[in-house]
Amino acid sequence: MKIRLKFLIIAAGTVGLSLAGVFLIVPRIARANQADDTTIRIIGYTPGVTPFISNVHLTASNATVIKEIQFTIHPKAGSVTRPLSATYANYYLIDRGFENQQTGDITLPVYGLYDGFANVVTLTYRFVDGSSRQANLTIGTAIYDDTCGYKSPIVVQPRTHSTDLSYDYIFISSGGCGNNAPVIIDTDGALRWVAPSIIPNALMASSLLIHNAVYETHDSTLSRADLDGATTPVADYSSHGVVNFHHNIDPGKTGMLLEADTTTYYESVIMEVDFSGALLKTWNLADIISAAMRAGGDDPTQFVYSTPTDWFHNNAAYYNPADDSLIVSSRENFVIALDYNTGAIKWILGDPTKKWYQFPSLRQFALTLAPGSLPPIGEHGVSVTHDLHLLLFDNGFPSGFQHPIGASRSYSSPRKYQINLNTKVATEVWNYENNQIVYSPICSSVYEDAPFNYLIDYAFAHSSFQTGQGFAELLGLDRSGNTIFWYKYGTQFCNTAYNSRIIHLENTKFPAVGPRVQNLSTRGMVSTGDNVLINGFIVSGHDPQTVVLRALGPTLRSFGLSGVLADPVLSLYTSSGTLVATNDNWQTDIGATFMAQNGLAPGDPAESATLQSNLAPGGYTVVVRGKNDTEGISLAEVYEVYAPGLSSKLMNVSGRGFVGTGDNAVISGFIVGDVGGATVVVRALGPSLGSFGVSQPLSDPILTIYDANGLVITTNDNWQDDVNAAHVQRNQLAPPNALESAIILRLPAGAYTAVVNGVSGATGNALVEVYHLD
Repeated sequence: MKIRLKFLIIAAGTVGLSLAGVFLIVPRIARANQADDTTIRIIGYTPGVTPFISNVHLTASNATVIKEIQFTIHPKAGSVTRPLSATYANYYLIDRGFENQQTGDITLPVYGLYDGFANVVTLTYRFVDGSSRQANLTIGTAIYDDTCGYKSPIVVQPRTHSTDLSYDYIFISSGGCGNNAPVIIDTDGALRWVAPSIIPNALMASSLLIHNAVYETHDSTLSRADLDGATTPVADYSSHGVVNFHHNIDPGKTGMLLEADTTTYYESVIMEVDFSGALLKTWNLADIISAAMRAGGDDPTQFVYSTPTDWFHNNAAYYNPADDSLIVSSRENFVIALDYNTGAIKWILGDPTKKWYQFPSLRQFALTLAPGSLPPIGEHGVSVTHDLHLLLFDNGFPSGFQHPIGASRSYSSPRKYQINLNTKVATEVWNYENNQIVYSPICSSVYEDAPFNYLIDYAFAHSSFQTGQGFAELLGLDRSGNTIFWYKYGTQFCNTAYNSRIIHLENTKFPAVGPRVQNLSTRGMVSTGDNVLINGFIVSGHDPQTVVLRALGPTLRSFGLSGVLADPVLSLYTSSGTLVATNDNWQTDIGATFMAQNGLAPGDPAESATLQSNLAPGGYTVVVRGKNDTEGISLAEVYEVYAPGLSSKLMNVSGRGFVGTGDNAVISGFIVGDVGGATVVVRALGPSLGSFGVSQPLSDPILTIYDANGLVITTNDNWQDDVNAAHVQRNQLAPPNALESAIILRLPAGAYTAVVNGVSGATGNALVEVYHLD
């Protein structure tokens, strides 16, 4: 098992959330530990399949006590990026054949090295008993023969010396100018990884880094390239009528979205496959649109054509869990949203001067553009941002086959649209027209990481489209709109930088950890009666779950809080009200040694904590009271002890407390995943608690969400006033009372804080809930 050491610390007078390892010193147990008792020697290293990968050879006197090994590559002098790092679980090394427990021989793949450089690498060994040790080595690498120009960009704006940018690494899907593709660069502009050659000289535009591996298509096949350099054929889809895959691989609902050319239709078929290659679902846009046109009284043969006609030109897709829809980009026509399960058309956004708008059957699905909003033209790279707005790259290029061809522009721009499903109006809420100096008519993309942090890929900029000459340009924006870097590369069509995506390689976990809401922290005032502090959580799946529960009081003084609860007592109940466990002082719990060894021991002996293993799937409630009915501020926490391979996880975490004034707000912290983002609904209930027998419910809660830097992401007073209220309703999560708050967000991995106050200084009991929709 591995425990996620991510702690939520909420200081007095602030609502910021910070992450730390252990926030009070736990006395070291005076006995030998496994780090001291185990000898691990670095034997040497051998080059991997590319200069960016090396295999470090180790030998351990006892490999069975190793929990995990982490490597961290020190950045070059002057680098601004965070170090590239990865952690391998010991059982993962065994499963991959990298470790022999009988002999103690270990091979540790280290990827992301600088080529032609003496890389300083730190290895961290962590052991089962919670102890750890580090060692350093230097890995020299050969020079990579870069035929694509990634190592020598034209630097318009070098990476600024700012840590405000939320990302440091970029996955570039293409690279057909050489044998190795796709590639990874960092935001300093350094090349850090290239895929091993699978198909020499092939344009690898269709690729995706997901679940710690790169999936690539060629003809009708799908292959996998691991970051350690191993390559594996995954599947061949020729038996499904596929003759070629094109453009993107995009993340799907449960797998990956592949864009296929088939024996019957060209660039209008999307397939979702799982990570083993099994086909899950297919959407044939020719069939879907033809059916809608016939139902609306139009002749689809006037718009939909069979192969080889490029009538649709699908170039991107995106699954939106907020309303269980598939958003599809058709460069020839529009952006179209489909019901994921039925394929029914939900809405269409596009240029009304194009051919599609002439058909009443399609026009009935059209979103109206708000005044001052431009329609997307020849768009690429569709996605949904943190606030569920539609984000895309507007190339400004008209239709190539359909007539009328529609409008065209002399410049290109990323655009973001707020879509109101109640009024069927699309409002352009953001763009980056860059003084209208860049024209990139094909292939480009834009993606958001943390709120308002963007990566813009002008894949074919300042070009003469007829001659195929131009530049690929990569540009990064922080949340203040500052240009953090801007690099240009020579290109032929889209071969150098097609569909570049933001990735996080700061601490990759092996095996991969999927998106999930984990670890809830609720801070509030503990009084008597109903005015106690309560955390709730649901264990989903089929397997039992292990958690650590804590209730802190005295420790909070070190963070500037006064009036803290002197002696908290926690109790755990099932959904039926059965008492599972109770704890007053944590050192009396049977799991005290485990908590101490894993950095989860509270800082004061009077504080409470308990290790609860094998909790059956279902709902649980943690109640924090003061011993002998004492009062004060307390912090209640639920930590998931993550065991890879199990189906269970924490879902629908919640916290209830008394909202006062000043520091006595109810503050809940939660963490979204290790790497992957998640769509969540956060609610703040007050008035409706009275119907459940809770006294003094908060009459009118207001909810604010902050990121880990203490910056406001969004706020909501009355849930129906939010533009995304329809998504909350669709997921059956509408609060019972119109005065209560609800926010739906697509959040990247990280730590967040939800703060509940009373409107006009009102006080009372409130409930904060976080629901994971993915």
